[in-house]
Amino acid sequence: MACCNGMSLLCIILNIMNEIQNQSTHWADITADKIIREKGDKPLYTCASGITPSGTVHIGNFREIITVELVVRALREKGKNVRFIYSWDDYDVFRKVPKNMPEQEKLETYLRFPITLVPDTTGRAENYARANEKAVEDILPAVGVHPEYLYQAERYRAGYYAEDIKHALEHRSEIRAILNEYRTEPLPESWWPVAVFSSFTNKDTTTVLDWDGEYGLTYRDDELDKTETIDIRTTPNTKLPWRIDWPMRWVKEGVDFEPGGKDHLTEGGSYDTSKNVVKVFGGEAPVTMRYDFVQIKGHGGKISSSSGDVVDLYDVLEVYPPEIVRYLFVGTRPSAEFAISFDLDVLKIYEDYDNTERIYFGLMQVNEKKAEKEKRIYELSQVDGQKIPAEPGYQIPFRHLCNYLQIYSGDVEKVLARFSDASESQKERLRVRMKCAWAWLQKYAPEEFRFSLRDSELYEASEAERKAIRELADAAEKHLDSLSEKEFSEYIYQTAKDNDMENADFFRLIYQALIGKDKGPKLASFLKACGSERVVDILRRY
Repeated sequence: MACCNGMSLLCIILNIMNEIQNQSTHWADITADKIIREKGDKPLYTCASGITPSGTVHIGNFREIITVELVVRALREKGKNVRFIYSWDDYDVFRKVPKNMPEQEKLETYLRFPITLVPDTTGRAENYARANEKAVEDILPAVGVHPEYLYQAERYRAGYYAEDIKHALEHRSEIRAILNEYRTEPLPESWWPVAVFSSFTNKDTTTVLDWDGEYGLTYRDDELDKTETIDIRTTPNTKLPWRIDWPMRWVKEGVDFEPGGKDHLTEGGSYDTSKNVVKVFGGEAPVTMRYDFVQIKGHGGKISSSSGDVVDLYDVLEVYPPEIVRYLFVGTRPSAEFAISFDLDVLKIYEDYDNTERIYFGLMQVNEKKAEKEKRIYELSQVDGQKIPAEPGYQIPFRHLCNYLQIYSGDVEKVLARFSDASESQKERLRVRMKCAWAWLQKYAPEEFRFSLRDSELYEASEAERKAIRELADAAEKHLDSLSEKEFSEYIYQTAKDNDMENADFFRLIYQALIGKDKGPKLASFLKACGSERVVDILRRY
């Protein structure tokens, strides 16, 4: 440092400070930087995810998919070439029939088969595994996720991993020693690092007996007490167990990043064993990240594909637009558990997203640190990161939008007609949001939140009450459309006073007259949303 004068040293410090300041604090960007730092500068980075399609792929499984996609996006934004692979582990064993699958008894006859050989009782695809895979592949583009799919049954059955299976057999003792470090009971000397599906029954109820040192593997079908010697290159029967298969594929695909659920990343879990087994195959473990489970508001415990008690991405997209679905995961660190709500918390989630959008477009002022964080969350929440909206969405609270939809019985175009100042872009986004809002109102909204305007049946009001209703109808006809909500509320209170009614009693009367309930949306804003024509039409009937 002797050659540095004070000015050049200051420049170095300022450059470092600027570099730190320019770094994003979002977890996806931090992870991308970690991958580059730990794996070095590479011409291609590979990020991986995958699952066994043992049943409906639920929204908890989606957390891993979107976690990888966000890191992939962050790497690409740093100018890196990235391969995003998604492995379908469809050569795993069919262990349990999910409750939501049709023809339960038929499916039970296929227990212990590889799931790719189980029939699809829903009639959607050529087999059980493919039906579950296709459901995911069809919907992921809607939320901006486009991986390259790898089908492990196809690869195993084609002999693609024959040399890797042979390599595992050659290093049988070494692999057993590694696995035994994480077991309370050691594996027996007779253990083999390979599983076999019987040629006679297609089941995995087999025992490996011997290996000839090359490609011949002898096994016994334990149910039929038959033995057979197969060639692992040409017979589609063999596969590696999970804790050997996973690290083998890290090497095969050159995986640089793959997250794991907390069940896999607990001490002594499959990641701990795999990061040692991977060395047997001449590789190293990828950068990883632990993600926690996703809960559904009102559901207890961990959602499970095999149980059939699931909420999937289709269900969530019914209530939330794609950018808000992404926002739920973008705005939460993967290591934090969170719940996706279908109750009244839906209103808050929409409001939180809209606040983030307002911050991005400078419509809401916050401190610099929060603004940077929220702007990055907004960017990553967009389905196409290259096409950030040029303007914010139409800023109407979700609660008010729900009120409009109920006033117009779900007619989206009639509601849009009330928003004459909305641009075409805003209208398109509003259409999607209203479709979601209407679905939520019909399926999930609490009863006290729902209403519909009276059609022909009238509230049984006294003559004094009818007089008060008619006076409010007069006020609405003259002033409702021309005055602000606050200004018209004065007419509501004055009408109650003129008819010697307590405010609460008068409000209850008007709600009963309009929607047949004792309570409803804030009255003045509700009347404004209805418009004078509809309000007067109903109130004049009294």
